[in-house]
Amino acid sequence: MPKALHASFDEGDDPSVVRLITLRSNDQFNTTIYGNADRLRGIHDSRMVVMMNRADRERFGIPEGGTVRLTTAVDDGITRSMHGFEVIDYDIPSGTIAAYYPECNALIPLWQYSQESKTPAAKSVPVRVSPD
Repeated sequence: MPKALHASFDEGDDPSVVRLITLRSNDQFNTTIYGNADRLRGIHDSRMVVMMNRADRERFGIPEGGTVRLTTAVDDGITRSMHGFEVIDYDIPSGTIAAYYPECNALIPLWQYSQESKTPAAKSVPVRVSPD
């Protein structure tokens, strides 16, 4: 197990790593089936999307509407990677991306959690983005 047991375990100085924030759609609750229409963000028809700052998308060489692979940027001997996410330009801070929960759960290391609450650090996952 890596020595850090908290949410922010990387140094933040690797420009190839961005911070993944997982989030719920406006109609998603613990007891409902997840819908494909997020009226809050204007996203419809799919939950396999990643919201990205346009400058970051261009920096990574991803075409508008392209698809990407997300790979967790942690060295614990386990590869956590998912592909097929459609990139949507979104007003989000550079260096940060957002995607839906629970679709991205496989990217979160079990040992990455808040020390106080013990909840998974689903709002702070360091990942690398690469074109599919």
